[in-house]
Amino acid sequence: MTGTSGGGDPAEKERLRGGFLARRRARGAEERARVGSAVRDTLMGVPWLAMGGTVACYYSVGGEPDTRKLVTALWKRGTYVLLPVFLPGGELDWAAFDGPDSLAPAGHGLVEPTGHRYGPGALARADAVVCPALAVDRSGVRLGRGAGCYDRALAHKGPHSPAIALVHDDEFVESLPAEPHDRPVDAVLTPGGGVRVLGDGVWPGGRGTA
Repeated sequence: MTGTSGGGDPAEKERLRGGFLARRRARGAEERARVGSAVRDTLMGVPWLAMGGTVACYYSVGGEPDTRKLVTALWKRGTYVLLPVFLPGGELDWAAFDGPDSLAPAGHGLVEPTGHRYGPGALARADAVVCPALAVDRSGVRLGRGAGCYDRALAHKGPHSPAIALVHDDEFVESLPAEPHDRPVDAVLTPGGGVRVLGDGVWPGGRGTA
């Protein structure tokens, strides 16, 4: 599938969102399980990512590429995993994942960690940020759901910590419309293609280690 460059046209972004969301709703449980295993196995195979440290991630819902297996695997290996807490103003706060019992329903099908919150600036201490996306293009433009939460959140990450977006294979496209406030990601992970470093994205150890 090929994306389309529509400049910063919000209407074009909404049209694209609708298409990607419709395709996600059509994905079955078997595919979701396969994608979740691929995401976990790929990122757990990245040595610097799986050797402790701090990783900010999200706890997937609905048709999103599954991250629940990844979150549990990182936590069991000793990684300090931060999950988002959505604040009323559109910012993301962050709290630690400490097993499934540390999560509680948060409305709209979401679950959030219930422990101590570390503030939006916690991303500055993360070694990597695994973030959701509806689509990503080859230059690192990320299409989100439109609320801008992750654009604001990624402004807090460290300059040497990659932001890695997870999408299905057909959601990695040639180009997407971008607006000035959109924050690019450094890398994309697809279940069929593994990790790719995008544009001028940062990657510990150099681009060839992705």
